Amino acid sequence: MENNKTINEPAVEEKKSSRWKRLVKKFGIGGIIFFTVKGIISSTLIYFLGKNAWSIIASYFTGIFD
Repeated sequence: MENNKTINEPAVEEKKSSRWKRLVKKFGIGGIIFFTVKGIISSTLIYFLGKNAWSIIASYFTGIFD
């Protein structure tokens, strides 16, 4: 039983590394950096715009009905 566990553990690590290898092979280093930066910028915009969204919507409807 113990031998089976030790044999299976390296196989799991190989699967994890092969996933990264496939991603790097598919997108390249530049693609991974691009998608990471894009995700950070998108998350930041969603956070800050979402924070003020209700105040913007409220002021818009207040301006219409005044």
